[in-house]
Amino acid sequence: MARKPASAGMPSQRQLRAGEIIRHALADVLTREDLRDPDLASVIITVGEVRCSPDLRHANIFVTPLGDDTQEGRDKLAEALTRASAFLRGKLGREIDMKFTPQLHFIADKSYDEATHIDRLLADPRVKRDLED
Repeated sequence: MARKPASAGMPSQRQLRAGEIIRHALADVLTREDLRDPDLASVIITVGEVRCSPDLRHANIFVTPLGDDTQEGRDKLAEALTRASAFLRGKLGREIDMKFTPQLHFIADKSYDEATHIDRLLADPRVKRDLED
């Protein structure tokens, strides 16, 4: 039986599964390891999502510092993790059971801002009135 190709733009089950494996392992590495970068010292990092390329050789990792809601703080964290990506990739390779350890690309996670914006819109009295009808 032939496999169905993934819908255009939609990740395959393999990509989703690999992303979750990487997300959990990377979260463990980040909590255990003492990173020497001053921008990463005493920062609690939230790994929101990991999106893998179809060949699983690249992983886009969406991160945000816990408690820092500023865009500047998120960007600073992503840059610091990018500087440490070779070290983190080495540690990650020992944690995961995959043929290749992907290249890590850290991106500031803006999804929390979008969720907050949607909450504010839904709390607007005019929108509440329209939703009740």
